[in-house]
Amino acid sequence: MVSRIELNPEIFFAQRLLITPEHLILSHGSVSNYAVVIEEGYFSEVGPVEDLLSRYPNITKIDLPGFAMMPGFIDAHHHLTQSFGKALAFGEPSEIFKRVWVPLEGNLDAELMYLSGKLAALESLRGGFTTVVDAGARTEGGLDPLVKAVSEVGIRCVLGMISNDKGASSSDQNKILKQAEKYLNEWENHSLVHPSLAISIPEVATDHMIYTASNLCKEAGAVFQTHVNEHLASVERSLIQHGLRPLEHLHSIKALGPQTLAAHATLLTPEEITMLQESGTAVAYNPVATQWKGNAAAPALHMHELGIRIGLGTDATRSDGFRLIDAAEATHRLSYGLQVGDFSSGGGWTWFDQATTSGAEAISLGNLTGEIASGKAADFLLVDVDIPEFQPSRDLVWEFTRFGNRDQIVGVFVSGKLRLWEGWPVDWDGKALMHEVSQRTNEAIENAPIKKIHPHSSEHRKKRKKH
Repeated sequence: MVSRIELNPEIFFAQRLLITPEHLILSHGSVSNYAVVIEEGYFSEVGPVEDLLSRYPNITKIDLPGFAMMPGFIDAHHHLTQSFGKALAFGEPSEIFKRVWVPLEGNLDAELMYLSGKLAALESLRGGFTTVVDAGARTEGGLDPLVKAVSEVGIRCVLGMISNDKGASSSDQNKILKQAEKYLNEWENHSLVHPSLAISIPEVATDHMIYTASNLCKEAGAVFQTHVNEHLASVERSLIQHGLRPLEHLHSIKALGPQTLAAHATLLTPEEITMLQESGTAVAYNPVATQWKGNAAAPALHMHELGIRIGLGTDATRSDGFRLIDAAEATHRLSYGLQVGDFSSGGGWTWFDQATTSGAEAISLGNLTGEIASGKAADFLLVDVDIPEFQPSRDLVWEFTRFGNRDQIVGVFVSGKLRLWEGWPVDWDGKALMHEVSQRTNEAIENAPIKKIHPHSSEHRKKRKKH
């Protein structure tokens, strides 16, 4: 077996590689005695080891017994500008965005936005995510700081630009639309950044803006994002304002479609599920957000069985791919499986797929990433499976779902380039970033009108002991 100590990350710097892991995770499951050829950032060949060795006799060859190669995780719903406030979210009730996220993000200048985005992107890579979908920053100014951050970290990013216009003058609304069109064209050829338009929640935009933003994305082959049916309060506000639930409202103004990514979608009626299915709309299932602050769990397995595209999102809660798929399976099992005696609850592979292959399809990048296949971008992880928790091994995908851990991820690659080795960047100083962030975080938090409901854990302990 090859140990971590024996592996030198510099061997992965070659322009052309033939890698032979002990286990290769393909779209249909785990295979052995297979290899991949990586050239110019893409998988050019995937096949039996002997076949590829005979056809590429002079290529740099790397044998990795004791390792699995798997697609990088896809985070279908993130907020890159919320990393400074992640320690403020514990114990908070639903709609925390009003009291914490909006005040915090509104206080970020360009430099703080860059630092927050870079920290979030680093955390994502450490958790095995090679692609993240940012739902849009609630900050003044453009998104250049976030583009710079994700580019330097080297993570693939679907980057949303918020187009909220409720209450704006007609001239300002026209300005927002022009900015949206410009933005979709500005980054369309970027190697890592994929532009997207976003409406925070339907109630903060006019029907015209929602429809137009969605249609612009459809024409550009981009993703249109919005938070939908996440909390009871938002459903009630929509009913009062429109006489329709949020998803029903989007359907009524023709804003649903294959370009649309509905974040959360936890509170759905049967009719709304049919709307998703018939329109081709995708859903970002956020199980950790459900556990931490949700009113309900999305019927993710039911939607999956109906052919609705599902991706898993962290919602900026915890950037750990293995814990995300564990949470997805456990949340569904506790919310739905136990009630009907469904002990399989997706069979493990469903959640693994939603975090990789199916997740890429949900965010409209299935033709580029999400699986290890010829012609796809070489976005992948090298995972150490020569550990006690994976012995004996009988079903690697289930084992990843239940036993997988972030510290098993030895290498993270995006577009064939090694970005992280044993949790840290190989071409920039992650520790220096942490130090800089620690110097600036208090400034960002203390100057923002944040209102927490629950006290610090030590204060909570004191109050409980008094009773």
